[in-house]
Amino acid sequence: MNEYFECLRKYADFSGRARRKEFWMFTLVNFIIVFALLIIESKGYVRIVSGKDQSILAMGYSLFISIPSLAVFVRRLHDTNRSSRCYFIGWIPIIGSIILLLYVLQDSDPGPNQYGANPKR
Repeated sequence: MNEYFECLRKYADFSGRARRKEFWMFTLVNFIIVFALLIIESKGYVRIVSGKDQSILAMGYSLFISIPSLAVFVRRLHDTNRSSRCYFIGWIPIIGSIILLLYVLQDSDPGPNQYGANPKR
């Protein structure tokens, strides 16, 4: 849980490196929060004024967390010694997402690289 708050402290910090644990814990906590918000809204605990079946809370939270999510993703790419431009590989349908998944699953680049010192040390 500490990794989640660390990512929020670095709200728009696109420099440096992020360990796998930091990236995946941040992703897991966000998934759980969005899932819980969707359940709360589906049970009718939150009334939607517009009358449309929209997920206002989950959409609002996702919007709030979009910049820190992008920042931790870029820092994770830096940790594997890849440029932030690699993010755009994800725009290639299906294959791009698989390549990015493989990138973030890889272990950290040992030792310091051009983006900073190894965060594991």
